Amino acid sequence: MNNSIYNFPKPINEPVKDYAPGTGERCALLAEIENLKNNSTDIPLIIGGKEIRTDKVGVVVMPHDHQHVIATYHKATEHEVKLAIESALKAHKEWENTSWVERASISLKAAELISGKYRNLLNAATMLGQSKNVYQSEIDAVCETVDFLRYNAHYISQVYNEQPASSPGVINRIEYRPLEGFIYAISPFNFTSISANLCMAPALMGNTVVWKPATTSLLSNYILMKILMEAGLPAGVINFIPGQGELISDIVLTHKDFAGLHFTGSTSTFVNFWKKISDNILNYKSYPKIVGETGGKDFVFIHKSASTLEVATALVRGAFEYQGQKCSAASRSYIPKSLWSEIKTKMLKMIEKIKIGNVDNFENFMNAVIDEKAYNRIMEYINFAKDSSEAEIVCGGNGNKSIGYFIEPTVIVTTNPHFKTLEEEIFGPVLTIYIYEDSKFEETLELCDNTSPYALTGAVFAQDRTALNHACRVLKYSAGNFYLND
Repeated sequence: MNNSIYNFPKPINEPVKDYAPGTGERCALLAEIENLKNNSTDIPLIIGGKEIRTDKVGVVVMPHDHQHVIATYHKATEHEVKLAIESALKAHKEWENTSWVERASISLKAAELISGKYRNLLNAATMLGQSKNVYQSEIDAVCETVDFLRYNAHYISQVYNEQPASSPGVINRIEYRPLEGFIYAISPFNFTSISANLCMAPALMGNTVVWKPATTSLLSNYILMKILMEAGLPAGVINFIPGQGELISDIVLTHKDFAGLHFTGSTSTFVNFWKKISDNILNYKSYPKIVGETGGKDFVFIHKSASTLEVATALVRGAFEYQGQKCSAASRSYIPKSLWSEIKTKMLKMIEKIKIGNVDNFENFMNAVIDEKAYNRIMEYINFAKDSSEAEIVCGGNGNKSIGYFIEPTVIVTTNPHFKTLEEEIFGPVLTIYIYEDSKFEETLELCDNTSPYALTGAVFAQDRTALNHACRVLKYSAGNFYLND
């Protein structure tokens, strides 16, 4: 009998490697990239720990070289979706009765595998399949994934140690139970780490999961699944089912044992899921838990006292890292007229130095957007601005999809505070700027707060502490992630 009380200490964030020229780590990563490029991967479904192949297949291409196929994947049909649900339900009892320490140990083992043995493989898959430069991949696919897995193990030990006070003659206790049924995890293309967390966080708490990965991040997500299995994840705890999202979701969200949704993606998709769940609420055994993170129209608000160099740097990095394909990317900015000329000059000089191209050239800051659908949507917004009398494109504005889905970093300046590209999420390398009169600081804060339906990320730049504190109060509900002078 094991009567030990475990407490996993708070971890240290996984160090970021820089892959400097001439280093062994760069050479090893480049070799892994070449190996993945030259050897197409076959990606099956994984249900109940078994690889399943269907007669419906699709291909995974590199966004920066879309004629180059790096993987073939098998799509779930109605039969496989139902099989995945059955597998999750079958594994539920044994998994919930597995010691939380054992569950946490699997998470920690996976973290060790990713930080060591499979670091290059997971980086290479993310870089090639999702068109991320080496730095963006390293901080996401490796470091953030490892941090999720380690910190979750630490926090679960804190959760289970939380117990209520007892009265004389009475012992009170809390038992933390997984949900009755299965969890549906739907992951996005843009962060490998989010894919890992969406399926592993509920599993760590004793739930079993049906995981629908994004088609455009399948290579890295498949490798994640294999790593989790090598770390000791039992069969059926997480079931990996690539395929057509609508088909899979229609089956999953109408199943009586559906117990929870863990989602990251577009706002419209999440709203549709919420509606579908509410329409089926009488069919479920219990009330499903709905956890989701969606879109953003993230702002950078500038006060006249701000440092122009800090602002220019923040706008360029915030808007154009990973081609603006982050829900936290800077997408709109409000700049006082007195600072605009200086900020513009510094910002354009920085943008001129940005290199765009393939991921295996580590000098490239930007790569391709994820697919043709995204490319076309982003270019529609840019062309709308080109044709408008209310906007001026001060840099960029061009794209080329002949080889890869490349779009230049684009800056739009508009005279209309409700211009389309100031209000709608674009999810690409497009920054829209509204220049306001210095005397209208208060009005423009209100404008910023009320312009967008989203409230994900925002930043305020000001050296004037009074102005900074006032902006914080006005913009209190404008963003969940809120940065000051950063």
